[in-house]
Amino acid sequence: MAETRRPTDEASTPFDFRGYRVVVCGGSKGIGRSIALAFAGAGAAVSVCARGEAALDETRHAIAAFGVTAHTRRCDLADAASIESYVHEAADVLGGIDVLVNNASGYGFSDDDEGWAAGFNIDLMAAVRASRHALPWLRKSSQGSILHTSSIAAFHPGVRGPAYAAVKAALSQYTTSQALQLAEHRIRVNAIAPGSIEFPDGLWDRRKTEAPELYQRTLAKIPFGRFGKPEEIAHAALFLASPFASWITGQTLCVDGGQLLTG
Repeated sequence: MAETRRPTDEASTPFDFRGYRVVVCGGSKGIGRSIALAFAGAGAAVSVCARGEAALDETRHAIAAFGVTAHTRRCDLADAASIESYVHEAADVLGGIDVLVNNASGYGFSDDDEGWAAGFNIDLMAAVRASRHALPWLRKSSQGSILHTSSIAAFHPGVRGPAYAAVKAALSQYTTSQALQLAEHRIRVNAIAPGSIEFPDGLWDRRKTEAPELYQRTLAKIPFGRFGKPEEIAHAALFLASPFASWITGQTLCVDGGQLLTG
C-alpha cells in the first residue's frame, strides 16, 4: 500500500489510485460524494454527475482541492440520452475510465407505478446504461472495475418499500451476471449493500425528526448501536476497486454494522 499523502474530509486512506480515472454516477451528496472524495483523496481523477447544480459545484471544488482532475456535469440518470452524453464527456475529460461507480437511487419506496418506475429507471437501468457506455474504456483499462450501490433491503423482506427492495435485489443479481459476462475482459463487477446510513439532510437524518419512532426502531436493530457513515461505504468502495480485491468479482458486500443479522 502507498503511504497516505493527505487527509480527506472523510478520513485518510492507505490506498493509492494515482493514474486511475473514476466516474461516479450520483455523487454530489451522501454516499456518492464520499466515494468521489475518497478516490480523489487517493489520487484519482474523478468525474461526478447528479441533478443538483449547486451540490455538483461544491463537490467539484472539493475534488479539485486534492490536486486531481475534477469534472462534474448535471445529468438526469432516468434519461438514457443524458447518461450516454455524460459518460462520453467524462471519459473524454479524464482520458478514459478505470472505475465506474453506479450510486444513483430513485428512492422508490411507494408501492405504486411511480415508485416502481423510479427504482427501475434510476437504480437499475441507469446502472445498465452507464455500464454499457463505459465499457469501451473499461476494456482498455488494466484495472477495469464496476461498482454498484445495492442495499441490505435486497436480502430481507419488509412491509416498507417493496419496490425499492425488489429493484435493489435485481441490481445485485445483475452484478453477478455482469461479472460473468465481463470476466473475459478482466473487468471486475461488485456491489456494496449499505445498511442505514445517516448524513446531513439524508434520508435517516430527515426521519430523525419526521418519523422519530421509525428512526429509533431502526437504530435498535443495528448491533453496533449507531447508523453508518457515508465514508464507511467509501472505504469499502476503495477496497473493491483496488488491486487488493483483484480476485473478487460478482459479489455484493454488506456494510451495515451487523444490521442484516437482526432481520
